[in-house]
Amino acid sequence: MAVREILLMGDARLLRCAQPVTAFDTDALHLLVSDMLDTMLAANGAGLAAPQIGVNLQLVIFGTDARNPRYPDAPPVPRTVLLNPVIVPLPPDNGSTMPIEVQDWEGCLSVPGLRAVVPRFECIRYTGFDQYGDPIDRTVEGFHARVVQHECDHLVGKLYPMRVRDFSRFGFTRVLFPELHEATED
Repeated sequence: MAVREILLMGDARLLRCAQPVTAFDTDALHLLVSDMLDTMLAANGAGLAAPQIGVNLQLVIFGTDARNPRYPDAPPVPRTVLLNPVIVPLPPDNGSTMPIEVQDWEGCLSVPGLRAVVPRFECIRYTGFDQYGDPIDRTVEGFHARVVQHECDHLVGKLYPMRVRDFSRFGFTRVLFPELHEATED
């Protein structure tokens, strides 16, 4: 188990479309998942995609608890290993028939020191597999949905700045959120 180097925005490997995972429950896959978890935790991340450490596979991990200094006000998200994900936007439980987007602040381990307001679907259903090949099928909303969408964007070569619509709400964490910056040295 090791902490891996996280690629930074500008590295062409972050712009690739990742390949599906075809072999589940292998020693190599379990080692990769372990390294990704160590890397995510060392960086206080809410998630990490395999392309962020230079591995071109459709694999993301995510999960937070109440103590994540980068997201102190966010609700916990269950720790999850998700391979070959598919995301379907859903309408909220308020009687609407169309999915809605909400805007909120995001950061990224591959874009350190910056945050921006990014639109994401409020409610989604995501499916895929865990590292053992067992199916995952969840319907989620809010921060959980945002984290999944953010991580899965990495699998299609997208970084959150590519989704920003209002660049007046994009900047350095230390300027926008000095209290957060001091707590995390982001």
